[in-house]
Order: sequence, then structure tokens, then C-alpha cells
Amino acid sequence: MSVELPLWRAIGYFRVLALAYAILRYAYSYLDFLHPVSGWIFLGALTLWTLASTRAFAGPQRCTWYVLGTDLAFAVTGIVMSGVVDTPARVHGGAPTLPTIWAAGTVLGFAGKGGWKPAAFAATVVGVANILGHGGVSPDNIHNIVLLMVAGCAIGYVIELARASEAVLTRALQVEAATRERERLSRDIHDGVLQVLALVQRREGDPGELGRLAGEQERALRTLMSGVPALPAQGGAPGDPPAEHDLRQLVTVHADDRITVSAPGTPVLLPARAAAELAAAVGAAVDNVRRHAGESARAWILVEDEPDAVTVSVRDDGPGFAPGRLGEAEQAGRLGVSQSIRGRLRDLGGTAELYAAPGEGVEVELRVPRKGQ
Repeated sequence: MSVELPLWRAIGYFRVLALAYAILRYAYSYLDFLHPVSGWIFLGALTLWTLASTRAFAGPQRCTWYVLGTDLAFAVTGIVMSGVVDTPARVHGGAPTLPTIWAAGTVLGFAGKGGWKPAAFAATVVGVANILGHGGVSPDNIHNIVLLMVAGCAIGYVIELARASEAVLTRALQVEAATRERERLSRDIHDGVLQVLALVQRREGDPGELGRLAGEQERALRTLMSGVPALPAQGGAPGDPPAEHDLRQLVTVHADDRITVSAPGTPVLLPARAAAELAAAVGAAVDNVRRHAGESARAWILVEDEPDAVTVSVRDDGPGFAPGRLGEAEQAGRLGVSQSIRGRLRDLGGTAELYAAPGEGVEVELRVPRKGQ
């Protein structure tokens, strides 16, 4: 309702200002009326109703059709009474009605509630009341009716477009959120499957452990295929600051005789989710080194803690690859780099850059901004 609320606020202000205008105009000329006391009684009732219904005109939920019907009844009553309490000479001379432009607020309320069709209905009722109860068919009446009809229908049409646009935007955001969650789950499945396959290939590990890992991947795959991915549980009470993890502890697990890890001497703290996703991207890059750089290739992991970002570089001295190789792999359905690395950094608001050339190894630079984490 963010698009509509300013319009409803404007309608509410308009009704109050139009009421003040009607009272001031009547106070200036009430001695010229045939029955001035009746006019004051009506304006008093109109003031009470306008003030009582101010909160109702704050939005379409509160402004029910009953409220709008009562509002329209006040407008019609004031117009018809104008032909009775005023002198015939003033009526035929084009004198304004008792509610004057306040009646336009009723039409705008119908426009905000239901669009241009209810606005056209309300404008027609007000127009018929003007013709039958105050002045008949006259140039002034026709001019006012046309203006009221055009304004009400235009506002109603704009509100209909705003609602449709907001609905489309909401749906697009829901689809985007669902897509990102499915991508996150598919990355976890991708990494888990690689872990299982690596254990099987090396013929290491306890068979029970292999079965447990395979079962986890099967359940995750079923969840992904069902189209109802579950969001990860969030720890802590609502409003608590997110827990922080030391990225060094998550990255140094990759160190061995072929991989060297260099990190600052002080903790590199990131929110738990950001640290876990960044570490998973590093793990995916290390897996690529083990699988594609060759058994004799070495790799270096460098963690840099900067004031505005955390950068992790993974570089190897393997054979590298030709430009365009990643695009070919993605078209062939191999999404390890695009999903497990770039997808994770994109979800964190960061970047993942790959630099490679034949015979010169591969360098992956992962950068996560601290702002917004």
C-alpha cells in the first residue's frame, strides 16, 4: 500500500480544507440566504461527519463502502438543501452549493476505494443532484460536472495502475527471493555431492559416513525438486545483532602440504552467514584446484582484512585455462563457478573475479563488503 497511502493522505487533507472553505464562504454570504439557520445546521453536521471520518479516509481498508455511502449522502443532501435554503435568484445566478468543492472529496474517496468506475458512479450521482436540486441544466453545472467526472476517473485509473504495478513488483520480488533460495540450496547440494564423490574416488572414509552424507544430499535434492526450499534457521532473539565468526578458522582447514594459507594475526570477524558463505566459496575454489590444476600444483590462500571489506584470494600455479572456458562450462551445465562461487558472493553483495591464462594458473579474488552485513 506504499503507493496509495500518499494519495489517501492527500484526499484526507482535501476534505478538511474543502470543509473550511465551505464554512468561510457561507459565513461571508449567509445573510443572503432564504433560510440561513438551516444552512448552519447542515454545515455543523458536515463538520462533525468530516472530523469523525478523518481516520477512515486514511486508507482503503478503513474507508469502507458504508463510510463512502454516508459521505455521498451528505454531499447529495447538501446540494439538494442548497436549492431550498437559498433564494431562487441566487440559485439561477450560479451561486455555489452548501458543500461547494467538499463533494469532490467524496468522488476521490470512491476513486481510491474502487478505481475509476466507482468514481464515475459517484460523480454521476453528484451531477444529477446538481441538475435536479440546484440550478438545473446550466453552463456552470455542466462545467463542474465534467471537471468532477474527469478528475475522479483520472485519479481512479491512476490508483488502479498503481495497484497493478505494486502487485507485479511484489510477485517479482517473491520469485526473485525463491530463485535465490533455490540457488543457495543447489550450491549446497553441489558442494555436498562433490564431497561424497571425492571420498568415493579416494576410497577413504567410513562406509557409514559415506551413507550419511549421501542421505543428506538425497534429502536436499528432494527439497529442491519439490520447489519448497526451507530457509536456514536463524539463531538468537529478534532484534539481536547477528553472531560473528572468525573467517580464519573457516579457511585454515584447507591448509596442507600443497595449499598455503596466509591470514592476519588478529580475528577477521564477519556475520555468521557471510563468513560461512565466503568460506564455502573458498572451498569451491580449492576443490577446483584439486580437480583441475594437477597433482603437483600448489595453491595459496590469502585473507585480507580491510576497513570496508574482506578479500580472499585463491591462486594456483596450475595450467590455467583459455578465455571463454567458463562460459562453455556454464552452457554445458557445469555451474560450479557460476553458482558455488559467484552466486554466493552475489547474494552477499560482493564480487568474485577470476583471472586465468593458459600456463599461468588461476587466481580467484573474492571480496565481501562490510557495509550491510
